[in-house]
Parts: sequence; C-alpha cells; structure tokens
Amino acid sequence: MTPRADSRNALVFGASGMVGRHLVLTLAKAGANVTAAVRTAESGARVERWVREHGLERSIRTTIVDFDAPGIVAGGPSTLPFITEIHNCAGTYRFGMTAQEARSANVGIVEKLIDFAKDLPNLQRVVHVSGYRVGGQDPATVPWSDDHRIAVYKELGAYEASKVESDAIFQARALEHGVPWTIVNPSSLIGDSVTGESDQLIGLATTIAQIWEGAVAALPGNGSTFLPVVTVDYLAAFMTAAAVDPTAAGKAYWVLDDATPPLADLLTHVGRHLGVKVPRVRMPVGVIKRLPQRITRADPETLSFMSADRYPTESAIEFADRHGIQMPDVLVSLERWADYLAAHRFGDALADGRRFVDAGGVRTFELGVAGSTRMVLPGLPVNADTWAGVASGVGARVVDLPGLGLSGGTGIQDWEQWLPDVLGGEPADLIGHSIGAAAAVVAADRFPERVKSLTLVAPFFLQTPTGVPAGLRPLVSAYLRHTNPARLSRQLTGSEANAAALQSSLSDIKRSSAKKVARQLALAGSKQWRSELQEALGRFTGPVRIITGSEDPIAPGMVGQLESLPNVELVSMPGAGHHPQLTHIDPLVTLIKQSVG
Repeated sequence: MTPRADSRNALVFGASGMVGRHLVLTLAKAGANVTAAVRTAESGARVERWVREHGLERSIRTTIVDFDAPGIVAGGPSTLPFITEIHNCAGTYRFGMTAQEARSANVGIVEKLIDFAKDLPNLQRVVHVSGYRVGGQDPATVPWSDDHRIAVYKELGAYEASKVESDAIFQARALEHGVPWTIVNPSSLIGDSVTGESDQLIGLATTIAQIWEGAVAALPGNGSTFLPVVTVDYLAAFMTAAAVDPTAAGKAYWVLDDATPPLADLLTHVGRHLGVKVPRVRMPVGVIKRLPQRITRADPETLSFMSADRYPTESAIEFADRHGIQMPDVLVSLERWADYLAAHRFGDALADGRRFVDAGGVRTFELGVAGSTRMVLPGLPVNADTWAGVASGVGARVVDLPGLGLSGGTGIQDWEQWLPDVLGGEPADLIGHSIGAAAAVVAADRFPERVKSLTLVAPFFLQTPTGVPAGLRPLVSAYLRHTNPARLSRQLTGSEANAAALQSSLSDIKRSSAKKVARQLALAGSKQWRSELQEALGRFTGPVRIITGSEDPIAPGMVGQLESLPNVELVSMPGAGHHPQLTHIDPLVTLIKQSVG
C-alpha cells in the first residue's frame, strides 16, 4: 500500500545505526509513515525487528540504498514520490580512516542525497545530522580548493575534516537546488535516557571501558575540559519535531546538554557509579598530545574533542521547550548508559536480558528472564555468563553472587541483606551451583516461605572437602590473575574445549574479584560451615533435587543420610564433573525442568 501524499512520510537514511533506529521508532510513534533506507535486506529486517521489540505496533517500510551506485535508490525518486521529509543519519563514525575513505563515507553521501532529494515532488524538509564540533560551516566556501582540503584534513584528521566538509557541501548543494533543510549538530551520543541502551562503542565509551578495566592511570583534561553529551532518544525527539516545524527551515541547531560535567568529573562520577577505582591524577590535554599513543591509549583524532569550547545552544533549547522536549537528567542518563555498557561487557556480550539491579544495597548483575521465580546462583570461580545457556533453556534468571562476576559487594558477608532482596516477591525455585548452592540453602533456611524448591548442582558442602587452605589464598589469587582461559578450562573441566565460555569469568577475576574468589574458596573448606549448611538443608521441607556429576560425586558418608530424607532426590549425571553447565548443558536443562516443573 502506498502512503497518501498529504500525510507525513519520512525517509530515514542510516536507519540501521543507533540514531537511525531510535529515529525510525520515534517518527512512527509520532504518526509518520516511515521508510527505512538500509544497505541490505537483512539490515532492514533487523531494523523492523528492533522497532517491534521496542514497542512499535504499526509497520514500517524498507528500501535498499546503495551510495556507491549512480542512483542511490533503485528506480530513483519516482519510486518514492510520497516522501515529505528526509532524515540523513548515514555516514561513518570511525577514527583512523584515510582521507579518501572519510570523504567517500561522509562527503559523497550528502552530495548524492541532495541530488536524490531535489527530484522528490512532495519533499518539505531534509534534516541532516552534522556535529557539534563541525557545524556552522560557510557554504560560500564550496567548492574547496585542493590546498585547503589537504590542510584541513591534516589539521583535524580524516573523520572530523570529512564532517566539516560535508556540513559545508550539504548547505551549498541544498541551497543550489532549492531543497529546504535543517541541520542538527549533536554532541557525543550516549544511550537511551531510560534504558541506557547503546551499541556505539567509540569515543567516550572507549574511555569508560578503559576505566572499567583499570587501564587508565590519569583522567584526561582539567576543570574546564568540556565533552558534552546528549541521549539518543532526546536527539530523535528533536529531529522528529524539527522536520515539520516551519521555523526550523534553513537553521542549524546545536543539540547537547550544557549541564554535562567537565570531562574528568564526568568520568569520576561514572567510574564511582560502576564501583571501580578512578584515578585521582588529571592530565591536561596538552600533555596528552605530546605523549606517545602507546602510553596515552588515546587516538590522536579524539584529542581535538577535548577542549574548553562552549556552543551556541540557545536556539535549540528554545525550540525544545516550545515542543515540550525535556532534556533528561545528565547524571542519571550517564549512569544508565554506563550500566548498559558494563552489563553488555562493552560490546562483547550482545544478548538481551542483561542488567544491573540493586539488591540489599549491593549492585547486582543478572541475566535472563527479568523477574523470573526460577533463579540460578552460580558457583566458583565462574560467573552468570557460564549459565546463560541453561537459563535460556529453563526460563530462569542468573544472578552473580556479591563480590563475584559483575556484581559488587565483598562476598558471603553480604548475603544477610542481599538474599531477602534478590529473592523477589513470589516463592522461588532456587538453582544453586557449588557455593551458589550454599546461598540457596541459606535462603531456604532463613526464608522458607519464599523458597518453593531447591535444585543443588555440585553442592560442595555435600562432597569431599577440597577447600583452599587459608595460607594459600595469596597463591590462588595470583594464579587466577595470571592464568589463561585454556588453562582454566583444563583445571575446571579437564579439557580446553570450554576456554571461550570461561573468557568472561576470567576477565571478571582479573579485573576485580581474584582475592574475593580465593577467600570464598578457602571458606568452602571450613568444617563448621559445611556442617551448618548440611543441618540447614535438613531443616528445609520443600522439594530438593541434588544433581552431581559421576566424576564429582557426593561424599560417600553423606549418601545414606540424604537418601533417608523423604523430600530429597539424588541424581548423577554420567560423565559430568563439577561444572555441568559448561560440559552437559542439554542434560542439565532437562533435569532442572523436571525439578522446577
């Protein structure tokens, strides 16, 4: 069905990017008929799926765009005569490009886009995304001389220079062909103000990742270094309004949050929110520019963004106020963005259903089905990620214990306040592995009315003691910090086959939890604690299923005692060891489903 020419019909170039997806969603929710211009059919399907997953009930159209072809859309403008507005979010945001690559990606696109737009019969506006450091160019300077172009690209670097040139060329070409335009100059883009969602991992996100990993010795900049941010949903709302406001025609708006803290203060706030150590030393940008890149780990092209400059935001603020577009709290938005980045391991874990929650004052990581009454508590020295496959199979959520994985806190001493909060409101089916089995039993003993059943996988306190002597804790901690995934896989499962699955666990250990893991491994050898856990298990009257591998059995002296309990079932998995969630996923899923019904 072809949309009516008298309705709002938006064509979004770069629809598969971060800004593009949010813009497609915002435009469609505002009532526009949206056509997403994408490079492949697969990309279009991903955009359609994304907007559906984010609550869009109406459908969108897609069209294939090829910026390398003579005509960027097959069949030309005649195939889209109903389009009333174009949003150009296309381009390449990447440092390290050659001048030719950058010009092709960013300058060539605006030239071809205006050539396409001038022949659309119902077009009322083209909204172009430029940038806060490059906007405001004089179209009268176009065309640039070769000498001028070479000088600008040498001074600014290929990416920023290409955006400067494309800003000037966009205006010049639009004015030449009588194409009505609006430019938005956004600052550094951060995630959605409500969810923090973002898949842009360049620029500021890179620095936050380095702080998260403890790889930053000094914070860049001083009290006046200003790297402003704006949330992607705010930008999308601004563009949606600007495309149909007659007063926005022929204007450029600097869209950013003037309340963004100075860069070093911003990074300090985010680092403390994430619970990581933040350097106190601050390094002026001038010093960073003089140091070798191998020391600073800063891309030279990013340094021009670290300045004390301020920007002409008054017209954008007035426009947003007039349209009821409220700037979200910048610190809250930064925290939510940082949480999303950390929960998704800065791009290394792309699956949905990953989040941080507060449980008893402990910053707690969980994955899987939010609010599920089936909860997995992982063991040592692994994290929630190693249980993701099992959780998906049984519809559970997996929660990193305090002090382990991605969770904050210090360890077992946090359980008293943490357990009642993390359980949730409804009776839970707890699946505890190794030391997680201990946490499950403690929860069942203290809050029996809130625990429906227990599934204990390789519960260490029912097996032959293998705890680490307290005197060896420093050696264990050192080993964990210096081992590699293949070696850890051999240690835990007897082969290197699970090295990839253990990469994130080892990353967590090396980043922050080696000492905590060693301390809890030592506690697992405590005769008193093992005895207390055995007695607590005996007091629980709900269903209990104990799953152990045939290579990692229950201690012989415990078998008869457990078999005498009417509510306890013992199950042995042939060929499995202490970590069946890594080696025997499908059989373990089947057994857990039988346990929790």
